[in-house]
Amino acid sequence: VTPQLLPIAEAQLTSSLSNKSALHTSAVCCRVQSGRYRITTKRDRPLTYEMANPPHFIGHRKSWNSWNTSTLKDSLRPSQTAIEDVFLRKFITGTWHALVSSEIIIKRQHNTIRIAAIVRQAISPRKMYFLIGYTEEMLSYWMQCPVTLELQTVADKKDVVFKYI
Repeated sequence: VTPQLLPIAEAQLTSSLSNKSALHTSAVCCRVQSGRYRITTKRDRPLTYEMANPPHFIGHRKSWNSWNTSTLKDSLRPSQTAIEDVFLRKFITGTWHALVSSEIIIKRQHNTIRIAAIVRQAISPRKMYFLIGYTEEMLSYWMQCPVTLELQTVADKKDVVFKYI
């Protein structure tokens, strides 16, 4: 670069550096907002016990919603298990439409899948037994392993409310 072009080269260099995006960092906050429910103005939003505890209490006051060993190091199929869990939850909420009052807990033990939930007693026992058999049979066929439903019933949806926010 010749001496008369040196100021132009410096100006181009500084302008090209200022146009590039830089890494922005922020300070670590004490309050983490993800996974928490926002308080309503009338405090009329019902929360179950699982919903009322923030995510950092997993393992202390609440447990995981999926129990399996596929996420361990060098496991065979972690992504397939996660997709199967999503499918199981969507099938249960679709089959038991507006009846599931709590989170759906999926427990995998060896070759068996156990699904636990709390449902409302809004339908007759005959229909409930049919839905249990239908759900277990269809999921056993699709998952290629025995599927068992472990359901508890409550008379009203308000029976599972832990607190209002």
